[in-house]
Amino acid sequence: MEVIAYYRVSTKGQGESGLGIEAQQEYIRIAAEQQGWTVVAEHTDVGISGSIHPLERPEGAKAFAHGLPVVVAKLDRLSRDVEHIAGLMKRSKFMVATMPKADTMQLHLFAMLAEQERTFISERTKAALKSLEARAEAGDADAVQKIENRSQALAKGRSMLNRTKGHDTQRKQADDRAAVVKDTIELCVLKGAKSLQQVADCLTSKGIPTARGGQWSPTAVMRVMQRLGLELAKGV
Repeated sequence: MEVIAYYRVSTKGQGESGLGIEAQQEYIRIAAEQQGWTVVAEHTDVGISGSIHPLERPEGAKAFAHGLPVVVAKLDRLSRDVEHIAGLMKRSKFMVATMPKADTMQLHLFAMLAEQERTFISERTKAALKSLEARAEAGDADAVQKIENRSQALAKGRSMLNRTKGHDTQRKQADDRAAVVKDTIELCVLKGAKSLQQVADCLTSKGIPTARGGQWSPTAVMRVMQRLGLELAKGV
């Protein structure tokens, strides 16, 4: 049977390095040998999110335009959205290299379970982060450090993904907001603030709101001071 191979990587870096793409190619190559498929064309989308409908992607649309069955390495390379999967099942034929024998109902069920698990993971992550932030605001040094590590990891990830101009604008706005309170923070420290909580209390007492209009917390102060390159007095 003749088939079309379709590959997708979410980041440009993955596409340039070949990592991810090579793994997908290997999955499909093995499945093709085992199932007697002949790959007659290949299409690859680079830097495309799984949240975009396959038929709205440049190479994804071309893959399905052949009119032949489309093979993907894993179901999430086609889409992470159950509605996308269900819609494609009605108009096109596709197969998954890691589940070559799966029928339409099985693929649909797998997509639903995968989406449910992602939802659970997201909810657990949000709950854990909320708890961590509460501990940090209460003065838990370990929690503050974990939040700092997370912020640094996220910053590194954003750099690696080469965020778009819109994200650059957001960072500039954050820098500008931080610059507005720089003098006040330095004055608070100069007047004797020796902890993040004391700096937060100082800013709040002066009627200066956070970027979101709320009151200052140790975590918020820590982030702004890091952005400004400010430190509390040594030994504090």
